[in-house]
Amino acid sequence: MKKDRKQDKNVPNLRFPEFEGEWEKYKVSDILEFFPTNSLSWDQLEYGINNIYNLHYGLIHKGLPTQIELNKYSLPNIKKDFTPKNYTLCKDGDVAFADASEDTNDVGKVVEFLNCENNNIVCGLHTIHGRDKKDLTIRGFKGYAFSSVIFRHQIRRIAQGTKIYSISPKNFNEIYIGIPSKKEQAKISSLLQLLDERIETQNKIIEKLESLIRGIYSAAKRENWEMQFLKDILEERDEQNSCNYPVYSVAVREGVINQIEHLGRSFAAKDTRNYNVVHYGDIVYTKSPTGNFPYGIVKQSFINHPVAVSPLYGVYKPKNPHIANILHHYFLSPINANNYLHSLIQKGAKNTINITSQRFLDKVILLPIDEDKIKKISCLLTDASRKIHLEKDILRKLEVQKIFLLQRMFI
Repeated sequence: MKKDRKQDKNVPNLRFPEFEGEWEKYKVSDILEFFPTNSLSWDQLEYGINNIYNLHYGLIHKGLPTQIELNKYSLPNIKKDFTPKNYTLCKDGDVAFADASEDTNDVGKVVEFLNCENNNIVCGLHTIHGRDKKDLTIRGFKGYAFSSVIFRHQIRRIAQGTKIYSISPKNFNEIYIGIPSKKEQAKISSLLQLLDERIETQNKIIEKLESLIRGIYSAAKRENWEMQFLKDILEERDEQNSCNYPVYSVAVREGVINQIEHLGRSFAAKDTRNYNVVHYGDIVYTKSPTGNFPYGIVKQSFINHPVAVSPLYGVYKPKNPHIANILHHYFLSPINANNYLHSLIQKGAKNTINITSQRFLDKVILLPIDEDKIKKISCLLTDASRKIHLEKDILRKLEVQKIFLLQRMFI
């Protein structure tokens, strides 16, 4: 690929070497024809019934890729009692924008329909349905063009609102897009589709490995397993931060992580001497509800030096580091964590969680007691976790590549 069509003086665009000449620039409203959409809520939709498919804007924000093919991704159907009297069916190459979001980075997010001719699909609540009325673009190009960095910048600039940001079809009178020849469009969309397929494959690899970790505990043969109180395998670590160790937080995905790295700044008190110290291998319980963990999260620390955490966290020294690793992976499951914690928790005013650090240890979990089996299961879990970490790193690099191409292949 060659560098051409400078967006700025410092970073040139990328272009396939066989193409030359400037892209034609158009108002988006001059390219797209817009159609009315319905306002059906989730209560009026249902998966798996025999009726018209409906694209709800929530699906654009979560889960759907840039290109939608119904043989790969399912959409809900409209319940027959709520079928609109008037509607426009989507065709191959049509696009749908989410017209509202709490985040300016998501308002105007787009999907493009591919291979939908044999299915009846309509656009629903908070979507803008557009179609190329001048036949300037090929199927597969518009989704990426409307996901490009230069287009997204224009959307963010015009999105209106305070808590909820929104756009309307009228806003496309103010937004421009560059259109190359159809041959160049085909090269660009083919490259990005291949990258999307690779990202999809990478996500499936990670999902399979995460499923393996969840299955190891339940699939292990239960000879020499017993119900054990956590207080018999963990002891509360009573060590305060007199050495002024750096302050860490506990996150669902990242586990024990530097607070500034995770949150962008420190939320610690000026004096952290009363904070709890965490050593490598310790179990940490944070009582802050988050997402699928309404009673808090439990993690093992894999930081190879002492760190400090809020005095509200429970910190526990394991009698056996391998059993602590099994506990860490056990509590990765929201179901396991919630089942263990819900009967221990008392919720106070403003939904605060009341539980002492010692009380956390007062229930039993089915665990192996044979030392050799404990070590083998722990090592297997560690190997799988390391593999997931490597695969996620590959995924992040692929996603960075896509962002770079969306930034540098469009004008």
